[in-house]
Amino acid sequence: MIDRMKAMPTDDDCFGPGKIRIDGRALHPVYLLEAKKPSESKHSWDVAKVIATTPMEEAFRPLNEGNCPLVKV
Repeated sequence: MIDRMKAMPTDDDCFGPGKIRIDGRALHPVYLLEAKKPSESKHSWDVAKVIATTPMEEAFRPLNEGNCPLVKV
């Protein structure tokens, strides 16, 4: 069951597309947000804009540096 879950891609409303790595860490892009000025907002929930995106492969510690006992490198 866990192997199947790790093989499936994820898609979260908050974090976007991602995957679960072999060591169990959930990977997803990381976003840098900037608060919008009230004049820029179109709705009450429209409060931030994405300034930069770090790809999931670069946003988290590399697998070979994690020292997870479940992963044989």
